[in-house]
Amino acid sequence: MTVQWHKAPEATREKARNSAARQHGYPVFGLVLMVTHACNMRCSYCYTGRKSDTVMSVETGIAAIDRALASILEGGTLELGFFGGEPLLEPALVSRLLEYARRKTREYSLGLSVSLTTNGTINEGKAWKLLTDPGITVSISCDGAACVHDAHRRYAGGAVTWNDVRDTIVRLAACGRPPEAAAVVRPDTVDKVVESLEALLSMGVTRIALSLDLWAEWTPENLAMLEAAVAGCADFWAEHLPGISIGWYDEKAALLAGLPIGASARCGFGAGEVAVAPSGRIYPCERLIHEDRPGNPWVLPVSLAGCGDFLSIEAAPGRSEAACGTCRVFPMCGTTCRCSNIVRTGDASRPDGLLCSFEKARLRETARVLKEASARLAASNERKVPQ
Repeated sequence: MTVQWHKAPEATREKARNSAARQHGYPVFGLVLMVTHACNMRCSYCYTGRKSDTVMSVETGIAAIDRALASILEGGTLELGFFGGEPLLEPALVSRLLEYARRKTREYSLGLSVSLTTNGTINEGKAWKLLTDPGITVSISCDGAACVHDAHRRYAGGAVTWNDVRDTIVRLAACGRPPEAAAVVRPDTVDKVVESLEALLSMGVTRIALSLDLWAEWTPENLAMLEAAVAGCADFWAEHLPGISIGWYDEKAALLAGLPIGASARCGFGAGEVAVAPSGRIYPCERLIHEDRPGNPWVLPVSLAGCGDFLSIEAAPGRSEAACGTCRVFPMCGTTCRCSNIVRTGDASRPDGLLCSFEKARLRETARVLKEASARLAASNERKVPQ
């Protein structure tokens, strides 16, 4: 059966609606499309729950894009992400939705930033065309060293995946399209983070997004190991600057240096950022979709039916002054992520000890590295001064 494209609203009504949105919308709007709940892998720590063959329809994807576009100020930007499951199981669907978003953003003179998160095991045909598309920021889930990656990231049948993922990363690097690596740090792998960074760098990866497994139990002993890992990774980061980007430190360095940080929809949590499941249900963050079952408490009270926008979604409560107001690192802390707080405490406004310790360690080690670099630069300049 041929899937029909969603028909655009009547021209004058669409023009009026978009004109109104351009005056009252967001400068940047984030839209994540979970195009399928299926996946060829069964990562032990996956937060999307049990897999199914549910696939987003073209009509649902287009309706979500239309609403997101109607929520953006004139001259603003749509941040469009493709997620799963494994989105490259549906490369034709991703390609059609991408083409639609590109056409409509050109029509409305809006910017478009596109990202795709994949497990890196599907790399032929239409999937490879997407992986090598210069307009897509590709993030491949790879935990680094083989022993770390294969401990938790395996195919549905149980086979290891590291060799296949490494081959995709190396191929992309060889053709000038090295991806970002998304690596998960867990209590049982935290002592091998530097080893994993070395493995990723050897594959040609220079952009690395480390993230904690927030669903895991972190004991006091694990927290001590995490602080040591943050220090070791900071030294690795400093050693390879400026040719490497590690998310744990880049943002902290910019904050400490007083540099402006570009606007992003993350973490809008509904207000300027939504995630859409294959069913069409709408969530404030893709990490809360889980198995997308009816009754999920995080489904937003909005629908894709009819024409409209996402401007009616109210901002959820942010981080609590009562919980954090006396903390000295409050202005530079990343515990503003409501989703992370929900996972750890069930309260969007309250972080827990893991998040607080982690943020303090990141800030402390970034400041140390910058101070040491400044001292080395000063000493070098003194040696260059003629006597």
